[in-house]
Amino acid sequence: MPIVTVVDLHCHSTASDGLLSPAELVRRAAANEVEMLALTDHDNLDGLAEARAVAEAEGMRFVNGVEISIEWGGLQVHVLGYAFDAMAPALNAGLEQIRSGRIDRARRMAAELERVGIPGVFEGALRYAENPTLVSRAHVARYLVEIGVSKDVRGVFENYIVPGKPGYVEHRWASLADAVGWIHAGGGVAAIAHPGRYKFSRSEMRTMLDEFKALGGRGLEVVSGSHSVDNVSLFGRLAREYGFLASCGSDFHGPGESYVDLGRTAPLPLGLTPIWEAF
Repeated sequence: MPIVTVVDLHCHSTASDGLLSPAELVRRAAANEVEMLALTDHDNLDGLAEARAVAEAEGMRFVNGVEISIEWGGLQVHVLGYAFDAMAPALNAGLEQIRSGRIDRARRMAAELERVGIPGVFEGALRYAENPTLVSRAHVARYLVEIGVSKDVRGVFENYIVPGKPGYVEHRWASLADAVGWIHAGGGVAAIAHPGRYKFSRSEMRTMLDEFKALGGRGLEVVSGSHSVDNVSLFGRLAREYGFLASCGSDFHGPGESYVDLGRTAPLPLGLTPIWEAF
């Protein structure tokens, strides 16, 4: 495989909760000189064909991707899938199962927010969701910014829609075994997304990584747009210890709503095996 130096394996389009269409996203990545891109929309593969067509026209290597919502240890965790067959029946059926619960969750979030004096959230969030079955907390957050509840999306998350805040509701997602199994059924490679974001103790994190490895999980997102320097150092060490392949991605959702732009993350630490060597 040709050597690539600018890689982004985590980003989102309007097929889930991103602001740019798959085509616009790929063109922005090309303008940023990204050489390998994975589109990893939440629980949805609808944007892959459009993104791949534009990537090929731009001379960019494109990797099928997805970010699967699961529950582990009572918290929502995300598992990235890479380089799978987008037509795989088990993967598509599993993602459809997850999507079927998103509208109900959005209705329950809206009801909780109405209790604290913020009405009309469900209808408002749907206006931001190109696909209603993928209505998400990001769409809720954009509506709350629109009506002046918060100045930005990050503030909405911190004050309204994370555990312990008035708009948060429990939801049953897939299991870690489900997600890894679906990805493997499509011939893909599974990786834990942005591990630095999960509020786990050290022992809980190790227990999750032990389970993930036992299930055949192979990757860890060491470099993420949301990771601090300390996060990169910690998860680089854990990747070496567990023998995980190392992934990197911006987690770009759109201009003004992202930690960093496409292709603008730090490089992987030395001594790690890049996950794209497995594609």
